[in-house]
Amino acid sequence: MAELDTRDEHAHPVRDPHAEPSVEWGWHGSFPRTTRIGGWAIVATLLLMMIGNHEGRVEDLWLVGLAVTIAIVLVSDQIQRRTSWRR
Repeated sequence: MAELDTRDEHAHPVRDPHAEPSVEWGWHGSFPRTTRIGGWAIVATLLLMMIGNHEGRVEDLWLVGLAVTIAIVLVSDQIQRRTSWRR
C-alpha cells in the first residue's frame, strides 16, 4: 500500500478537514474554573430543592443522590488536578 502524501506541490501542509475548527483561530481549551463553579452551584441548587411542598421522600433521595454524585465527581477532579504533575 502506498503511503499517503500530506503535502501539496508547493510543500505547504494540507489542511485536515476533520481537524478541530478552533485550531484555526488559536483557542482550543475549555473553561475549567467556570465548570467547577457551575458544578458546585448545581449541587447547592439540588440540595435547596429539598425545601418545598412535596410530601414524599423519594424526591429527596433523588436530589441528595444526584448532589452527592456530582460532588464526588467534582472532588475527584480536584484531587486529580492536584496530583497530575506527579505522574
